[in-house]
Amino acid sequence: MKFITAVYNGETFVGAVSKGEETVIHLRRAERAMGGKEMIPATMLEAIAQGDAFLDRVREVADWALRHPGADYVYRLGDVRLLAPIPRPAKNIFCIGKNYVDHALELGDTTDVPKHVIVFSKTPTTVIGHEETILRHADVTDEVDYEGELALIIGKKGRAIRREEALSYVFGYTIINDVTARDLQERHQQYLLGKSLDTFCPMGPWIVPSQLVPNPNDLRIETRVNGEVRQQASTKQLIFPIESIIETISKGITLEPGDIIATGTPAGVGKGMRPPRFLQTGDVVEVTVEGIGTLRNKVGE
Repeated sequence: MKFITAVYNGETFVGAVSKGEETVIHLRRAERAMGGKEMIPATMLEAIAQGDAFLDRVREVADWALRHPGADYVYRLGDVRLLAPIPRPAKNIFCIGKNYVDHALELGDTTDVPKHVIVFSKTPTTVIGHEETILRHADVTDEVDYEGELALIIGKKGRAIRREEALSYVFGYTIINDVTARDLQERHQQYLLGKSLDTFCPMGPWIVPSQLVPNPNDLRIETRVNGEVRQQASTKQLIFPIESIIETISKGITLEPGDIIATGTPAGVGKGMRPPRFLQTGDVVEVTVEGIGTLRNKVGE
């Protein structure tokens, strides 16, 4: 079971994907058809905030809907338009920099391999969904780059979270392409502007609940541009594993349901190639994470 935010016949809804990624259940409509108490919320942020109660209700509703399929609430995946699972995050997305040794080296040298977690952010207006268009922003940047990453969604409120308990705070996992304007990053000597141009955070295609991802620190990750493999690694190569990331961020910052943390990108970005190979209009970027899926976006004008 995977969770989506999608549009069907002009209506935006929280849905569940099942049956080999072929069937979508409009959870609120299915729940109404079931009768009884209505618990499924209208937005993914509200759903995440419900925690286990949401997960339990989804299992009940989805099981009923698949046994009693109706055109009003069960659709084919190809008939809906996927948005980002969280179309408008409540906060900036937390991002981890240089979290793979080879990536740190391709953009610098051994002095660039971090001894402590590097954290920056992307603004909520960067977020787009699967198959949506990444704007080229040719009037702002000449160096648009890709960064395929595993991202996690926080499921419950916490501060000073201990490493041993960190994974219990994760609602689920998704994929992010941390699109970056390298020239802005260098010119301004910080991350925010180069990371936060509109559409620079493709996310999706869905959220996989944490219960279905036994070890997020051992997942294959691959990025292709126009079918060519550019990045290929495993999250077991993370310098700072997910537990350490959550522990570090939460030491003095309260994490809340729906907060998003991108865990870092492996080697193979366009900036690290000789000569550099930046994204151009018409390029198609696909980021695949084992057990999660594939996020696909095309670069527009």
